Amino acid sequence: MEQNQCSHHKQGHAECIRSVPIFNHLEGSQMDLIAKSAKTLHLHKGEILFRAGEEDDALYIINSGKVRIYHLSDSGKEQLVRILNPGDFTGELAIFQSGSIHGNYAEALQNTSICLIQREDLQKYLVEYPQISLKLLSEVTIRLMDSEKQTTQVAIENVEVRIISFLAENVEKGNDNSPTVTLPMSKKDLASYLGTTPETISRKFTTLEERGLIKQLPKKKIKIMDLNQLLLHTK
Repeated sequence: MEQNQCSHHKQGHAECIRSVPIFNHLEGSQMDLIAKSAKTLHLHKGEILFRAGEEDDALYIINSGKVRIYHLSDSGKEQLVRILNPGDFTGELAIFQSGSIHGNYAEALQNTSICLIQREDLQKYLVEYPQISLKLLSEVTIRLMDSEKQTTQVAIENVEVRIISFLAENVEKGNDNSPTVTLPMSKKDLASYLGTTPETISRKFTTLEERGLIKQLPKKKIKIMDLNQLLLHTK
């Protein structure tokens, strides 16, 4: 039984490594080698993966489930940073800096399985496979750009424009001009992410629906009636 469970974990680690952009460009044997260093964490919905102030010494890869990363201000106000889905990861900054601490909190939004790789193991792989460093730097750059964009939007754009921009950014490539968007988070988290309140989010969605620009559907789905027309309201 224990042998089967161990084999199952190893297989899960391999799938986890292969799902991540910073690793999946490597050869299969190289990814399998990295997978051997991984450990598995299982979190129940609502469990905390890490807290601000705790040591940041590992890379966390979401294998299944969903995790939200959020920041708490001095006044206790919560600000959503991002939502992690399968294949996403966090903790990349710890790879390059020993003794670093987490600045945010990470909470499982549902039952979640996570692959964990310690800093020491990752640093060894960075030396052996330098292309991983380039992929990591690319990912960090993208996240910094997203963070700057989010900060700018909250500072200078009204809530309606922020909502429309968010919907447009979550339209899957290849869809037509009347796509259906599945919100990647709850309205509460969306409000935190966009720097407003859940009540304002609900009110703005209702206003956009009354104008015939969107239709709210079950299971967090939003039908955009005419994407080009909707985007005109961001001008």
